[in-house]
Amino acid sequence: MNSRTPERLIHSKMTRRLLLRYFLSLAVFTAVFTALAFFIVWAGHNLFTWNPQSILYSLLKRLEDYLVLLFLLTLLSGWVVITLVSFSRIVRYLDELMHAAERLAEPEPAPIVLSDTLKELQDELNQVRERAASQARLAKEAEQRKNDLVVYLAHDLKTPLTSVLGYLTLLHDEPQISAGLRDKYLGIALGKAQRLEDLVNEFFDITRFSLTSITLEPEQIHLSRMLEQLASEFSPILKEKELTWELSVAPDVYVFCDGGKLERVFDNLIRNAINYSCQKSPIRLSLTPVREYAQICVENRGRTIPPEKLGRIFDQFFRLDSSRSSSTGGAGLGLAIAKELTERFGGAIRAESADETIRFTVLLPLSLRKTS
Repeated sequence: MNSRTPERLIHSKMTRRLLLRYFLSLAVFTAVFTALAFFIVWAGHNLFTWNPQSILYSLLKRLEDYLVLLFLLTLLSGWVVITLVSFSRIVRYLDELMHAAERLAEPEPAPIVLSDTLKELQDELNQVRERAASQARLAKEAEQRKNDLVVYLAHDLKTPLTSVLGYLTLLHDEPQISAGLRDKYLGIALGKAQRLEDLVNEFFDITRFSLTSITLEPEQIHLSRMLEQLASEFSPILKEKELTWELSVAPDVYVFCDGGKLERVFDNLIRNAINYSCQKSPIRLSLTPVREYAQICVENRGRTIPPEKLGRIFDQFFRLDSSRSSSTGGAGLGLAIAKELTERFGGAIRAESADETIRFTVLLPLSLRKTS
């Protein structure tokens, strides 16, 4: 059975209240009018002495034969009046709601105010208005960040492309260049071309990556072995940047998830640690079983992240490096992707930074250990 939403409950409650008030008014009127009618008839027979010759007595005597009909007509008239009053009140409430609905899209800060009977709907409409304003603001900020990112990427694409064209032009225009200088120019052009490839891949991430359409293919993954292999693959990059590994990986830890996408999570975290590490510092990678979870920590030495930036570090298109250097950093999607994928696996991720240390902690549900 589907649960009813709070909005439907509020609407039902208000409808019941209006109907209850209407039928209660009818019941009270009927009871009071009936009691008054019986009292008048009883008083007419017992409390008054009538003169048969009077005009009033003759008139009442004639009406006595139609007493039941008069009672019903008067009662019906009262019901009609109560119904008209009740429906006019409902129409007034509808007018209030229509006017309030027109104000939902208005940017004015003044809250919507309705009658006391519509207090709950008033609160609900104000909440809807606040949510809509908040969503519009977030959408505007996201669009602005995306526009800024396109500008940044265009600049970052131009820089390595200019270098590649420059060195290739030198090689083309100077055929008698020495072999050593030729190798040097080719190495620089290759490095810039690889950087260009990375930026193009990031651009495709922005335009094509959709977490809602990801299809997971879960299987039992030897997490310990995966992390050790990743550390080995990144060793040349660490050596180039004068960084070192400090590994503490518990053996034979298994998780049940999509291996390729899980590898992307740790790839993004390690790349982030490399990009924002101090020179000649260690990057610590650890894996520890903690109750029913596998806890993975990626920690590096780097500038302390301010709390206001730490709170946004998993936002799409957010970058710590506002200077947008073309040699470091990415498009601002890596950590957002890591967070979304981790949560799709049923896990969690958090970031901490203090005393020139940056640490990312990932928690993943453990699967049963592999048996022989």
